Amino acid sequence: MAGLCEGRVVIVTGGARGLGREHCLLFAKQGAKVVVNDLGGSVSGEGANLRAAQQVVKEITDAGGKAVASGDDISTWDGAQRLIQQAVDTYGGLDVLVNNAGILRDRMTVNMTMEEWDAVIKVHLTGTFCPTRHASEYWRLNAKNGGVNDGRIINTTSVSGLYGNAGQLNYAAAKAGIAAMTIVLSRELTRLNVTCNAISPGAFTRMTENIIQQRELKPGQFDTQAPVNVSPMVVWLGSKESKDVTGRVFETMSGGFGTYNGWERAAREKFDHILDPGEMGPIIERLLEKTHPLQKI
Repeated sequence: MAGLCEGRVVIVTGGARGLGREHCLLFAKQGAKVVVNDLGGSVSGEGANLRAAQQVVKEITDAGGKAVASGDDISTWDGAQRLIQQAVDTYGGLDVLVNNAGILRDRMTVNMTMEEWDAVIKVHLTGTFCPTRHASEYWRLNAKNGGVNDGRIINTTSVSGLYGNAGQLNYAAAKAGIAAMTIVLSRELTRLNVTCNAISPGAFTRMTENIIQQRELKPGQFDTQAPVNVSPMVVWLGSKESKDVTGRVFETMSGGFGTYNGWERAAREKFDHILDPGEMGPIIERLLEKTHPLQKI
């Protein structure tokens, strides 16, 4: 029986550990040809080592699947371009790009350095833009040359970006930006027959071990925090079955799935004259009465 992604060419950034590793393994199990991209650095983004990506490739190939490793830095223009080209050169095309790579440099705003801000924005936000930019160019040229696309981009946002979380200003800003990018890309790329969606995952990984407390499980108890629980959503979004779904943010955490509506107007009042600032208090009060309280993580 053919897998859900049989023959599809998939790139997963940050694919060597945690969520990315599970994405790669499940895509391969479902018949995809996988490019496992990972710089191999620490949680804070320091260092580089291809061994972890190569290990995931070995797991896939030992099980009879197809995979290659990439150590390119996807937060750079040239590194992202090489990654996309590697998929095309190795497997003859590209169907799915999963933007999963990320780092953390958590700090309260009053203590955050410029370097800590720049590092997180570069990996998450620029590291989503650069591969997406080059993948989009591949799909544009493919369509221009008479090819037929069935492309998918799957971004990774976070409740930190959707709701906000103290101590993660850099990370939250990047993740909120990624959610906005997802909507824009879904509108721009539809003409190329490419969809773009995002997931907001929750799992116990090396990136969340200082944020999420790992639960003690009884024998046979379902582990709602396992990274493997997130990947079925990602693989389905990367399949041909998801062709009519685009511009959405999906929640995959705590043993469940969900959707987000994003920013939407909660209340509005019209005015027909230039207002004095002193008139604003009662207006704001009425608007807030019709607006839901701020949600917290």
